[in-house]
Amino acid sequence: MVSAPPSLEKQTGPRSASRLNQDTWLDAAFSAAVEHGFDGVRVLTLADTLGVTRGSFYWHFKDHAALITALLERWLARETQGNQSLENTVTDDPVKDLELLLDAALAHGGEDLSNMRFELALRGLGRRDQAVAAMLLKVDQARLALFAKKFARITPDPKTARELATLFYLTIVGSFQALSRPQAAHPTKQYLTDIIGRYLVKPQTR
Repeated sequence: MVSAPPSLEKQTGPRSASRLNQDTWLDAAFSAAVEHGFDGVRVLTLADTLGVTRGSFYWHFKDHAALITALLERWLARETQGNQSLENTVTDDPVKDLELLLDAALAHGGEDLSNMRFELALRGLGRRDQAVAAMLLKVDQARLALFAKKFARITPDPKTARELATLFYLTIVGSFQALSRPQAAHPTKQYLTDIIGRYLVKPQTR
């Protein structure tokens, strides 16, 4: 639910190599994970994309594992910051707050699908990496807590708020799968936004 880094175009020549920094490599790794999953995040491939030699990589990272760790830490930091911003966004209308949450979650269902695809790739990695799975569990718990807090403003029962938050989140996760397809168009996002709001948010105010 955070913004993706800018798309990368292949750079060539020694001047471009001298301008590389850690974030440049992380952006390239992010794009590789989006396109090919984490198995596609390879140092040689990234170096070729950036138009530099593999030696340039080791100015910034000890090894491939350090690159992946830094990539996940950056994603988690941005995710945490984004969720904190959403938690602090409180209006006088609790339904509007939930609609803002939903819009933020599905914000990249139009032209930019990078965030959704990255998270799907990350969850694929989590199925075989216990440390990543543990990190994602904490992210899920934080999101559910945020959603439950928002639902608690429109229902007096804490149990109901938690259950609605769970359904809300599961629906968003399912929407990720639908919207991450290349052929998914903006009307698909609007359709999902409308029905999630109609059946999960607005009925709670009646």
